[in-house]
Amino acid sequence: MLGGSAIPFRATSFAKTPDADWLVAWHQDTALPFTERFDAPGFGPWSVKEGVDYAHAPTEVLQRVVALRIHLDASTEENGPLRVVPGSHVHGVLEDDEVAELARRSPSVACCVARGGVLVMSPLLVHASSKLGAARPRRVLHLEYADTLELAPGRELRVC
Repeated sequence: MLGGSAIPFRATSFAKTPDADWLVAWHQDTALPFTERFDAPGFGPWSVKEGVDYAHAPTEVLQRVVALRIHLDASTEENGPLRVVPGSHVHGVLEDDEVAELARRSPSVACCVARGGVLVMSPLLVHASSKLGAARPRRVLHLEYADTLELAPGRELRVC
């Protein structure tokens, strides 16, 4: 998907349990970690999370990223699975109101994945998830890859 090269740059674990459960509204994953701030069209606004500089990135950069979601538990209709709007990644970066409208008028799919299964997704895919709805946990390891860490001189993804 990335043209033969894939470099991991970010890993996140999600663990929805009866004691730690949350709803995730419809969105795209547009913020990326960088080694330092820079001023360039299409990047921003900037924020800091746990000491790391993040910027929302433009479509052409996010198209160079792919995420692998490794399911440590089965993801079922009962434990808050990832829901996606199929094909929504082709629209590029959307404004929040455009994401909401697309999710409202388009059919969505619950991504039920067996324990040990892997789901591959674009950060531009419009997605959400519900609360558990059952006592069964849902743990996922979310690994993000890019075709390179150096997007352009002075614009390097941070590994975190």
